[in-house]
Amino acid sequence: QVQLVESGGGLVQAGGSLRLSCAASESIFSINAMGWYRQPPGKRRELVATLTSGGSTAYADSVKGRFTISRDNAKNTVYLQMNSLKPEDTAVYYCNAVTTLVTYWTRGTQVTVSS
Repeated sequence: QVQLVESGGGLVQAGGSLRLSCAASESIFSINAMGWYRQPPGKRRELVATLTSGGSTAYADSVKGRFTISRDNAKNTVYLQMNSLKPEDTAVYYCNAVTTLVTYWTRGTQVTVSS
């Protein structure tokens, strides 16, 4: 069972930056892919960015050029660097880890961007 610990949410002004971290309890090489999702108030959970074990990335159109997903293999940690934040980025952000049989999720961290 993979355990995920998420950190880094908070309140930031528009135009600011935040970095989210998601630490896995085992080597991220054993995980097919890790990703970040978010759920804005009153809306469905949506994909933000994903990173496969092979290093391929994918981003939602709304965050391309502003957000970057990356990993530190030695720390079994995936990051989401969020720059040029907008009020519409306000949401609960979740990290997930996709294995062959199970997808694991964090409880989520609140990111609030004030205008």
